[in-house]
Amino acid sequence: MKLDSMYQDVILDHYKHPHGRGLRDGDAEVHHVNPTCGDEITLRVRYEGSLIADVSYEGQGCSISQASASVLNDLLVGKELAEAQKIQGTFLELMQSKGQLEPDDAMEEVLEDAVAFAGVSKYPARVKCALLSWMAWKDATAQALAAAPAAGPNDRPTKETA
Repeated sequence: MKLDSMYQDVILDHYKHPHGRGLRDGDAEVHHVNPTCGDEITLRVRYEGSLIADVSYEGQGCSISQASASVLNDLLVGKELAEAQKIQGTFLELMQSKGQLEPDDAMEEVLEDAVAFAGVSKYPARVKCALLSWMAWKDATAQALAAAPAAGPNDRPTKETA
């Protein structure tokens, strides 16, 4: 089986069997729309201290945007904020590579199923689809951080841990 075909299978599997779909209680909620294609996502994030306790979402759009949200859920739930930000940065690097970055073993270890989106990076219009949920997560996290002082220092991630 060719690698591209395997990556397509991973994306389709996450699209057909999404992880984290269905909005649950969260510390912050954002709604993002990709104006170029109409993909939409409403994403909620919940923290326990600096640990990402849950990422839930509802959305509609192409298989790439919806599969990416499912992969994000798999990768970030249960991670400390700092580690999740590193994962997000690595995914962003892959998506901005314009197909010039071939994922190595180290990147595959960090991104797991998210490496399946490597081929998407060749198509700028599709990159926005793949990044939609990741940008929503980043904004929801910023909202949760902004609310942290009101919630108490031990209840939410602090700006120092970001």
